[in-house]
Amino acid sequence: MPRIEDYALLGDLQTGALVATNGSIDWLCLPRFDSPACFAALLDTPDAGHWQIAPQSGGTCTRRRYLPDTLVLETEWDTEDGTVRVIDFMPPRGHAPDLVRIVEGVSGAVPVRSMLRLRFDYGQVVPWVRHKPGQMVAVAGPDAVRLRTPVPTHGQDWATVSDLTVRAGDRVPFVLTWHPSHERAPAAVEADEALRQTIDFWERWTHGGTPVVGPYRDAITRSLLTLKALTYEPTGGIVAAATTSLPEQIGGPRNWDYRYSWLRDSTYTLQALISAGYLTEAAAWREWLLRAIAGDPAKLQIMYALDGTRRLPEAELPWLAGYEDSRPVRIGNAASGQLQLDVWGETLDGLALARDAGLGSHDDAWDVQTALMDHLEGAWDQPDNGLWEMRGPRRHFTHSKVMAWVAADRMERAVRRHPDLHGPVDRWQALRTTIHADVLAHGYDPDRNTFTQSYGSPALDASLLMIPRVGFLPASDPRVQGTIDAVQRELTEGGLVRRYQTTESDDGVPGGEGLFLACSFWLVDALHLVGRQREATTLFEHLLTLRNDVGLLSEEWDPGAGRQLGNTPQAFSHFPLVTSGLQLHAGRPHRSDERIVHPGHPRG
Repeated sequence: MPRIEDYALLGDLQTGALVATNGSIDWLCLPRFDSPACFAALLDTPDAGHWQIAPQSGGTCTRRRYLPDTLVLETEWDTEDGTVRVIDFMPPRGHAPDLVRIVEGVSGAVPVRSMLRLRFDYGQVVPWVRHKPGQMVAVAGPDAVRLRTPVPTHGQDWATVSDLTVRAGDRVPFVLTWHPSHERAPAAVEADEALRQTIDFWERWTHGGTPVVGPYRDAITRSLLTLKALTYEPTGGIVAAATTSLPEQIGGPRNWDYRYSWLRDSTYTLQALISAGYLTEAAAWREWLLRAIAGDPAKLQIMYALDGTRRLPEAELPWLAGYEDSRPVRIGNAASGQLQLDVWGETLDGLALARDAGLGSHDDAWDVQTALMDHLEGAWDQPDNGLWEMRGPRRHFTHSKVMAWVAADRMERAVRRHPDLHGPVDRWQALRTTIHADVLAHGYDPDRNTFTQSYGSPALDASLLMIPRVGFLPASDPRVQGTIDAVQRELTEGGLVRRYQTTESDDGVPGGEGLFLACSFWLVDALHLVGRQREATTLFEHLLTLRNDVGLLSEEWDPGAGRQLGNTPQAFSHFPLVTSGLQLHAGRPHRSDERIVHPGHPRG
């Protein structure tokens, strides 16, 4: 089975497909990211649905790459018969989602096979298939898929197969299109024209931001493209990842569905995009946020569906074996009902970021912010589940209190800096002072000179690295530097940072998860802030080596096995890569009075 890092992402800003180094598309949900998968081999075997185009001799590709500044993937095999290339992409969505694969002969005459197994509803439903001249039609319940190609197709072993020999200069298209089964088929897509349009779209988008220069240009640009690809364009929502149930520990049960919009992730993705000059995404996200959280501020959720739906019931799919037998496979996410007080601060911080980026004041946005702040004033001192979505008893997490301080700080600053905004600024300032004193009194261990994960606990947490970045304390404060040293001493392995020391008492699951990549980027930023530039640069450049061959990161890294873990590609890993890379390139720490969004993280 391919490793997680063997996959590359295709996308059309409404869904995403994962292509392995063997030419097989093993994950695709249609028509959007959180729809049931029609290719689910990623979480089982090829019988759960996949589409492979590769030389008949098989094997891993010789090389692959994205065309520069695009999401168009080229995969090449050198064989005894010659060299063949497969070009994969999803055109930006028109009337219907299209997945285009062009087989191109480079040299010699290479026998190639296309094997398509459609399995709707996460591998459970085998469609009724008809083969017609120039196309195959598959229908089951609400779903219909058409494969259009000039190559003859036939049924074999419950799959649609095409065999062809590709010679130098040949270009053979395969176009897969989904549509609701009760509607007429969409017009056929011309593959080469779609390729030109797709390349043009991504190049124009990439060049529409602030030019990125310097040694990290390629890494930053690829991460920005990945973040854009995880955006659901119709609403402006941003998914945490394109997949569900890729394990945080191989064979273990920490398998969660990330195909939703976490307020925390969306806000920090927004920061990365704004830092690179992409303000259109900021405006779309703000409108999505205002729609999603409309209503009672007390009922603010940590995550929503792409269209703002609140109910995300969690279920298990027992017919899927799980990635490398990591069960259960889950859809939905029960953590949506948790209390995570830091989200109020992060949401208010994100809206302030959008305003400070030059998007102007917005009456509805300010009304929402004041309502959220009114609620937080009476709730900030409650215990909660924390940013790591602990499924055990609630606690007074230091990070949650710090983010409540951020909420009061940003609101007070907004009124003082923007004459058109109004609110009880003196009350907010007093609250900020109260929270600050509470954290210093209860969240700091003077004997060890470090902040702690929660009040009264000696445990550490990687989120403590964010204390100087949000402006709670200056980087020069000895308590900040002591916390950085403590995290390096107690939470690092091979220089990479663990989110916290996992024990069975935390969530009922024994330890063994990988190292969260975002936490190591937080350490990069903390070292940068305190002036330890050489250490920051060394760690950042080491993190770049953990990307796969096309520049993608999943959620975690397994230092023992030397492999990626968790859902992929992970926005939570790519947005700190962007912000860290841009800061290192600038060569200076952010000033303490600069507003910087703190990257947090949810999950199981």
